[in-house]
Amino acid sequence: MASRYPSAWLDDLRSRSEIVQVVSGYVSLKKSGRNYWGLCPFHGEKTASFSVDPEHQLYYCFGCKNGGDVIHFITEIERCSFHEAVELLADRAHLPVPELVNDEDYERRRSRRERLLQANTEAARFYHETLFQPAGASSLAYLRSRGLSDSVIRKFGLGAAPDEWSSLTDHLIAKGYTLEELSSVGLTLVKQPGEDGGQLRYFDMFRNRAIFPIIDMYKNVIAFGGRSLGKQMPKYMNTSDTPVFNKRKGVYAANLLRQQRHLDRVILVEGYMDVVALTQFGIPGVCATLGTALTEEQARLLRRFAPEVYLAYDGDSAGQHAILRGLDILQQEGIPAKVLDFPDGLDPDEFIRRDGADAFYALPALSATAYRLRRLKETYDLSDAEGRMKYARAAMQLLVAADPVERATYMKTIQVETGFSLDVLQQQFESLPSSPSSPAPPLPKKLPRPWEDQTVPPEHSARETLLSLLATGQIPKDMVEEKDFESDELKSLYVRLIAGESPASMVNDAPDDETRSRYTRILLSPVAESTDQMISMATQCLSRIRRSAYQKQYDALQQQIKSLDPADPAIPALLMEAQDVQGKLDKLK
Repeated sequence: MASRYPSAWLDDLRSRSEIVQVVSGYVSLKKSGRNYWGLCPFHGEKTASFSVDPEHQLYYCFGCKNGGDVIHFITEIERCSFHEAVELLADRAHLPVPELVNDEDYERRRSRRERLLQANTEAARFYHETLFQPAGASSLAYLRSRGLSDSVIRKFGLGAAPDEWSSLTDHLIAKGYTLEELSSVGLTLVKQPGEDGGQLRYFDMFRNRAIFPIIDMYKNVIAFGGRSLGKQMPKYMNTSDTPVFNKRKGVYAANLLRQQRHLDRVILVEGYMDVVALTQFGIPGVCATLGTALTEEQARLLRRFAPEVYLAYDGDSAGQHAILRGLDILQQEGIPAKVLDFPDGLDPDEFIRRDGADAFYALPALSATAYRLRRLKETYDLSDAEGRMKYARAAMQLLVAADPVERATYMKTIQVETGFSLDVLQQQFESLPSSPSSPAPPLPKKLPRPWEDQTVPPEHSARETLLSLLATGQIPKDMVEEKDFESDELKSLYVRLIAGESPASMVNDAPDDETRSRYTRILLSPVAESTDQMISMATQCLSRIRRSAYQKQYDALQQQIKSLDPADPAIPALLMEAQDVQGKLDKLK
């Protein structure tokens, strides 16, 4: 049975660990309205989007979406476990730590996710142990042929999938895991019996491959990558998305990144072997994407670990193209980036094994602008006058995003490359509609309210607003009913609020980071100056929600009436019901 700290004790710990005071030890905060604001400590920003809610004891960043209670803040800022954060706060508050207790409800909410993670952990142990047995000899030979030492193999938990049909699956079934669990987590392929009544069959997903466990920042084994040892394709195979793994949201070696403090940059590479090889040579802060191009979610994760990202992709055309997309993503997320320039078309693994760590540290780190200009120059024939004109125009457009000093530097380079004078290049630059000399678009005058989200329909936003208002305890509970919420998630939050649970404890119980962020955003204190204003906001939300519900009911009745024969005896009753619903709609309007 799952164990945890008593809920009442955790609430007491939060109340004694006043979140504004705790966060102020790491972030400079300034009061504005009901909340406190500052620059987010989890990503680089110039405008404060990090909010601390003293009433609900929550924090939330509107930029990177990181949010939670005071305990989660400590786990993030100190890069420690939940238990370590609890002990740190308890020590500060001079509060004795109680014994862990069993909690059936907690276990029910977490048990499936925990079992799937445990299955992955057991699989990682099986693969790692197999690596040093006869069944793993070919995998071990491959890893050693790539120059890997036993110590780095153990550091990354590398392993071997035997060249057998179901050795892992049989091992895990003997441990008590079901085929459904192993299939859902991507370890086993299950073939259901066909119409001929054949037997159910199952196979290991990874066979005859060197295995790279993918471990998240909380040390959970969430997925695997496998490198083929024979002629089987694909060469690299990764776990598909599962209930515990989303390849868009994580990076390989996130667990090691979290252990490294005060990184000045993260080095992002393409492959698992690049990460392992650079780490073996003592290069800190290395990670890789998980079989995808860099995503927005991965970029937001990286800025938790360092203020800058170095892209160290392969020297082939695919790698160079991926760099351009990566720079675009990082720029979009406001993360400074540079590109490491490898000679001779080498990838990071090949380069560091050939030239060593000192040569790696000496590699030129190109700014995003310098790299884009280099790639742009390759697309034009500068021996031709027309090619030079097209390149100059395109280069000026590219320099729009550069700061004035950087722009002046590269204009001199472009002057040499094209033969155009600085005055001509400056005139071309100023003629661009998006150049800084054009009127700048107005900046938003306020941050979004906690419940505002342009991706959800208005009535859904109103439901989230209702929960935010209910969490304050300043509107009558009987104003709102469970039927006012459509989704099971929002209904659950409503029931827990009505039962008296604190917003911070509900956030703390969220099963994953994405849910925790969403709960925090919903439960932050609303932007309101008085109880009367809150009640007015609740009334407006309820009106919008109920109008939407009545309109859907009315439209369904009209559709039902149209589908019937005009002589159908059910029509009069349906018309009366539609008329009644229309009356309720008119009254709300």
